[in-house]
Amino acid sequence: AISAVTRAAFENHPYSQQTEEYIIHALRAAHALTLSLVAEIDHQIKEHIAFSPVTISDGSQCWYGMGPVSVAPEYQNQGIGTALIQEGLAQLKTLGARGCMLVGDPLYYHRFGFENRDCLKYPGVPPENFMVLAFQCGLPQGVVEFHPAFAVTKTAG
Repeated sequence: AISAVTRAAFENHPYSQQTEEYIIHALRAAHALTLSLVAEIDHQIKEHIAFSPVTISDGSQCWYGMGPVSVAPEYQNQGIGTALIQEGLAQLKTLGARGCMLVGDPLYYHRFGFENRDCLKYPGVPPENFMVLAFQCGLPQGVVEFHPAFAVTKTAG
């Protein structure tokens, strides 16, 4: 069900290479899903959000990446994604996370407090699309790497 929602959510997305469902499978296989949350409507999964650890070149610990975030097309723009993102961020905080990072649309993610920060870099992505939300004082500095699962291709099993 998560794969179906993810495929549908990214099917016509202009920046997607349609690998998101494979990323989730690879994260799960590597036991790297710190949080995997779903929203159900009428007992059917209509949204999924994943959080996994990131590596930062300065050695900072307890930072996580958010994504993929998938909402079934017929339920987009109804607040379901916002609610699940807020719940996921709240759960990360209770786990002792220092913060969260993502690649996405700044017009959407700024509402949650995510900001572009010059002290962190994610190579290969336009700087305006890489954003950070600190839960505690102080930001790490350096180059960020998401889990290797984010490099999977459509042919990955």
